[in-house]
Amino acid sequence: MANSADVARYLIKISNDEDEGSISNLKLQKLMYYAQGLSLALFERPLFDGNIEAWTHGPVHVETYHRYKVYRSQPLPNEEFDLQAINDQEKELLDEVFDVFGQFSAWKLRDMTHEEQPWLECEETASVIPHDTLKAYFKTRIVDNGQKEAHC
Repeated sequence: MANSADVARYLIKISNDEDEGSISNLKLQKLMYYAQGLSLALFERPLFDGNIEAWTHGPVHVETYHRYKVYRSQPLPNEEFDLQAINDQEKELLDEVFDVFGQFSAWKLRDMTHEEQPWLECEETASVIPHDTLKAYFKTRIVDNGQKEAHC
């Protein structure tokens, strides 16, 4: 399992490589939610440590939120980290999550998560969205054509 800080840094890095600094903390939170849910559904294990909570503006990984809250809605900068901390399977999943969901704005992602079962079931402020809830929902969002892939 990857460290949540390394997952966040990787998503920031690929976003900055692709979009020249367009990822905010809000968008990062939603990408981490999708990555965690898909990891649970596809690999039967969490991608990173910690829980996702249901907050007013959608799912949040609290530790990551606090790490980047100083930037408010501004783009997050790249940080140094060991790329080896994330294995190839994890990188592939994160790349796919970014390819599928990174195209949307932070507010569009927020709105999307507000229509999804995990947030709807746990929308009471700051309640933990259980891994089982994420796994069950994201299993309904993948297609099996000899291999599993994200489905929007």
